Amino acid sequence: MSDKELQRLVEEVSLRWFDLPFRHTAKFNSRLRTTGGRYMLSDHRIEINPTYYQHLGMDELVGIIKHELCHYHLHLAGAGYQHRDSDFRRLMAKVGAPRHCSSLPQKVSYIMYKCNQCNQLYRRKRRINTNKYRCGQCMGKLVLISADKNN
Repeated sequence: MSDKELQRLVEEVSLRWFDLPFRHTAKFNSRLRTTGGRYMLSDHRIEINPTYYQHLGMDELVGIIKHELCHYHLHLAGAGYQHRDSDFRRLMAKVGAPRHCSSLPQKVSYIMYKCNQCNQLYRRKRRINTNKYRCGQCMGKLVLISADKNN
């Protein structure tokens, strides 16, 4: 999905769920890491994390857009637009916007070690000092065999 298509989608969601036009800019921002989207108070733009759309699909994207549009419309109307405000919570419930976006699937990389004597395998999330640590079964020397993801 391009920024142009996102802009059109935000405008459609705004008209359908809020009966108000969205007159500012909406775009993807791939630098967002810990949030699905954000509303900028200074210039009224909405930025969306593209990773949520790629991994969780259109339903999650529409939910994030609804949430950010709650901030947008309430801020422009001079009402309580922050998460703690009752106006914000009421509008979110009315349009079915989620309070938080869903969690993204996390990539966990594992590092594999093998004992030289008994061939015992060890899977670790972090590297270990093989000069300091030994095999728990036979006290043999550990050797790094792979640092691939999802072993």
